[in-house]
Amino acid sequence: MRVTFTANGKPVEADDVWEGESLLYVLRERVGLPGSKNACEQGECGSCTVYLDGVPVCSCLVAAGQVQDREVRTVEGLAEENGELGLVQQAFVDAGAVQCGFCTPGLLVQTDALLERDAQPSDNDIREALSGNLCRCTGYEKIMDAVRLASARKCAGEAST
Repeated sequence: MRVTFTANGKPVEADDVWEGESLLYVLRERVGLPGSKNACEQGECGSCTVYLDGVPVCSCLVAAGQVQDREVRTVEGLAEENGELGLVQQAFVDAGAVQCGFCTPGLLVQTDALLERDAQPSDNDIREALSGNLCRCTGYEKIMDAVRLASARKCAGEAST
C-alpha cells in the first residue's frame, strides 16, 4: 500500500508499505529519517519516540497505515530551519548528556514535549516525563542537567522576546 503523510513539515509518500510495517521502519528505511532508533520494538525503551499529530508516541508501536494524512515530527524535525541544532538538542550537547546516542532521539522528543507543556518543570516532572525512556550509559544526571539547561534557555528566550 501507499502511505502519505507529513514528516517534519514536508509531504512524504512511501510506496510498497506492508500493512504490518511500523512507522519506525517506514521512517528509517523508506523515508530516509534514521534519527529515531530501533531498540526494543515493544514500546518499552522510548528510543523511537516521535510526535504524531503533536503527541509523543513510540513509533515502533504505530502501524504505518495509521499515519495516513497525519503529521509526524521526528528528532530531525527539532532542528532549526537553517540546520542548526534546536534548543533542546543543543542543551543535550552542552550538558554532555549524549553518550552512545541510542536513547538520545527519544529523550530529545520527550524533553521537547515536556518543555512545551511546562517551560519550568520540577525535577519530579522531568523524571516522570522521561520515565518511559531507558538509557544504559548514564546515571541520568547529565540528562537531568540537559533538561534543566534547556528549560533555563527557553525561559530566558521567552523573557527577551
